Amino acid sequence: MSNRDLLLEIGIEEMPARFVNNAIRELSEKLESWFQDNKLSFTEMKLFSTPRRLAIVVKEVATSQSDTEEEVKGPAKKILFDNEGNWSKSALGFTKSNGITVDDIYFKEIKGVEYAHANKFIKGEATIKLLPQLSSVISSLHFPNSMRWGSQSLRFLRPIRWLVALFGNETVSIEIAGVQASNVTQGHRFLGEPIPLLAPIDYEKVLLGQYVLVDYDERKEAILEQIKRLEEEQDWIIPVDEDLLEEVTNLVEYPTVFFGTFNREFLKLPEEVLITSMKSHQRYFPVKNKNGNLLPYFVAVRNGDHRHIETVAKGNEKVLRARLSDADFFYQEDQKVPMEHNLKKLESIIYHEKIGTLAEKVKRIRNITEEIGRMVSLTDQELKLADRAAEICKFDLVSNMVNEFPELQGVMGEKYALQQGELPGVAKAIYEHYKPRHAEDSVPQTTIGSIISMADKLDSIVSSFAIGLIPTGSQDPYALRRQAAGIIQILLENEWNISLSELLKKVIVVEKGDHNDELYQQLKAFFKLRIQHLLEEKEIRYDLIEAVLGGDFNSVKDIVDRAETLQERKDQPSFKGTIESLSRVLNIAGKAELGVQVNPDLFENDYEVNLNEQWKQLKEIFESTISSSERFDAISSLETAISAYFDHTMVMADQEEIKRNRLALMSELAKIIGAYASVNVIVVK
Repeated sequence: MSNRDLLLEIGIEEMPARFVNNAIRELSEKLESWFQDNKLSFTEMKLFSTPRRLAIVVKEVATSQSDTEEEVKGPAKKILFDNEGNWSKSALGFTKSNGITVDDIYFKEIKGVEYAHANKFIKGEATIKLLPQLSSVISSLHFPNSMRWGSQSLRFLRPIRWLVALFGNETVSIEIAGVQASNVTQGHRFLGEPIPLLAPIDYEKVLLGQYVLVDYDERKEAILEQIKRLEEEQDWIIPVDEDLLEEVTNLVEYPTVFFGTFNREFLKLPEEVLITSMKSHQRYFPVKNKNGNLLPYFVAVRNGDHRHIETVAKGNEKVLRARLSDADFFYQEDQKVPMEHNLKKLESIIYHEKIGTLAEKVKRIRNITEEIGRMVSLTDQELKLADRAAEICKFDLVSNMVNEFPELQGVMGEKYALQQGELPGVAKAIYEHYKPRHAEDSVPQTTIGSIISMADKLDSIVSSFAIGLIPTGSQDPYALRRQAAGIIQILLENEWNISLSELLKKVIVVEKGDHNDELYQQLKAFFKLRIQHLLEEKEIRYDLIEAVLGGDFNSVKDIVDRAETLQERKDQPSFKGTIESLSRVLNIAGKAELGVQVNPDLFENDYEVNLNEQWKQLKEIFESTISSSERFDAISSLETAISAYFDHTMVMADQEEIKRNRLALMSELAKIIGAYASVNVIVVK
């Protein structure tokens, strides 16, 4: 069977850079699924993407589906023959619908009844006849923001302007939104021109001749090589931010790196302001010297070649000059405003219409900060500093600089606080309380910063849950999942053994004025799910995760330690017997009555006495501060006593008083075992 390459290219108006990588990834996944569903073989897929196109070359696609033979089941034998023993209409209908003859029929017994069967030959369809179905693959692509254009009903990221669909040298008949596929691709918007393709293998080479470097990785590498060359020529250090590099790579089709300059006077601005102005607004890379000091230069990437590059540089210099002039003005104006004035303005800014103003949020943050501070045993002096940091943690949100550059919240807060005489630890906490800002970000380095970060995030989560703003599916507009993950990360990094359960209850009281059990249960489930994801990332086995999350909902560190202990012990020879013995206790303890106390006078054998003594000793051990592994060893030591107890003692005795007493002992043991982990959900082999 001969094979051919397939080229599929979707030409569209410029896409936002942040959508390009996800779009080409989704297209490849859907295309691969289509090939699998249609039983068409291929060797590999090569992905291409630029701001104006999504393209895939599929190598060595089979020219047709393989012929197959499958067994088909027909009617029961008794209705396949008439009274004279001839084939009935049912038999003839079965053969006709499957393209077979009565000679092909054989019988197989299923649950005592014989049914007709036959092997049906299915000839593979030619690939060229199947490929027009790819229009539905393209139409099914999903984007966060889609649009319609003209009179078309299709919703897509941007209007489709051309399509290329080549199977070998044959054009595939595909039509989407009024655009008919052809073999003609488009070069660079300004430097290239329309050009026909003779075969998929020519795709990269032809487009390179039209000033389109269509391979994302090659464009990215070209940018990095040019930046490195510029560093060597100018003796510079050009820090490359990966997110910015990805964005720039998806903004251009033919990258040319150049540099420009700005007035040295602007270097008096905070470095963060300069870098943010360059990176976030202009997509420029900053330039530093060997000592790490910022220089009055920037590096940018042009979508084109070197022609008239000096003019391009001057135009970018002019734009940046205006940006930095604005930043300088905002910075100077902000320094004239007393902090108390900004704090007063928070009273008129609505955080959420159902939750209140920013000033009210700050008040709750202060109260939660005090609660956490006492839980982690801060001194009175530390509590005072933490309260001051919490009181002013949001004042920079109403500054001109943060209004212009929202990503500088906290950064400018620290700088302005220092300028207005705040202690360094207080100012640092203003910056740190936004951390971690994302999954890869670090947690606050100071205790006060960590506490206020948790307080702010807890307030956001609990207040949102209280008004019904609970994340569902992929919907999480207030990033509550990320904030919960940040709280867990902070607790782990600081190794704070504070009860997450107690902390949530205290925050609920701050938010609602009294405890609300329904709200608590919702929050508990929400945080359990975040801890579950954390343990999954640590590759803890699924049943062990379920077990520890069914135990005490105390400190995050303890939950993680218990999970890791079980993960370490699960392969030990004694683990199976230990878990089975402990599970017997948990399973039968569920039948105990509430409030029944263990009465040693009702014990009838030494095995009951021994197990009762071991329970008392275990209780004392658990009340002392010991590690997770030591607690597991202590629980495991019960195995012999438990086994002997069950071998010689009937828990469900005929005498009601004896039965209730024995179940009470099981219940007391189960409280300790179950607090460590719901061991009866652990799978042992």
